[in-house]
Amino acid sequence: MPRIPRSAIKAPGQCYHVYSRIAGQQFLLGDLEKQYLLDRTRELSSFFFVKVFGFCIMSNHFHMILEMQDGDSFSDDEIRLRFQRCYGHRKAFSEELTPMLRKRWSNLSEFMKQVKKGFSDWYNKQHARTGALWSGRFESVVLERDEALINCMAYVDLNAVRANLVDRPESYRFCGLGHHIQSGNRGGFLSLELPEPYVDATGTVDLYRRFVYEAGGLERGDGKRAIPAAILQEEAGGAYRLNRAGLLRHRCTYFTQSIVLGSQLFVREFYGRIRPALSTRRDAVPRRVSGAKSLYSLVR
Repeated sequence: MPRIPRSAIKAPGQCYHVYSRIAGQQFLLGDLEKQYLLDRTRELSSFFFVKVFGFCIMSNHFHMILEMQDGDSFSDDEIRLRFQRCYGHRKAFSEELTPMLRKRWSNLSEFMKQVKKGFSDWYNKQHARTGALWSGRFESVVLERDEALINCMAYVDLNAVRANLVDRPESYRFCGLGHHIQSGNRGGFLSLELPEPYVDATGTVDLYRRFVYEAGGLERGDGKRAIPAAILQEEAGGAYRLNRAGLLRHRCTYFTQSIVLGSQLFVREFYGRIRPALSTRRDAVPRRVSGAKSLYSLVR
């Protein structure tokens, strides 16, 4: 079947599974590169009309589960606010820009272009290389919002398990479930507007996590690894809910990736001492480590 023009499948509120690979299937993305790609996606999603439901960044490719929203559903004030997020003080806002911004920021191709090009420019500079980094254009699959969306999210979250990198999907911090569990979905980056019956009134992902474990325990018959049976039995015994010890176990990155860790007062006082030496304009805010009563951190 010939490639369908992207404009032919664009519709407000449409969900997509988007993925892209490194040229030549090279394994070029380490933790630093994965974190930069994640941070860039998070930054762009703050002003593009997009909801990010899930993602997974591997060493040679990445996946994203997205919904592109209709720019016409946002007020002029919201456009102005997003413009400031995008450009800061580098560019003055003009009302004449509004129609163009509504169109650009609701466009899937434009969003992915900004993600991939910005990352490749940074990567080539960091590694003193030239040439194409990505293997052509991104690929996309249109998803129905119900079962198709939730099953595709689980498929994406299980990438690291199938690749034998981790036993539990949330132990891999560069995937959606890992981001929820390890960071508490810092900044509300990932949308929790999941279809029934995976919506939890408490604002947690326990119901979705159970689905991922049940899906991940099935042998696929293609040689890809499943979640070990002993772990499935352990999770089922606890009704697939993480207790405080479990949360801290999965948030162990706070103990290695933080600048400072301690009480809120301790973190603020330490930050006050080092603030004059930092070049950033924005003040960092101590973040509470979920699962711990009074533990705060400043993440690098």
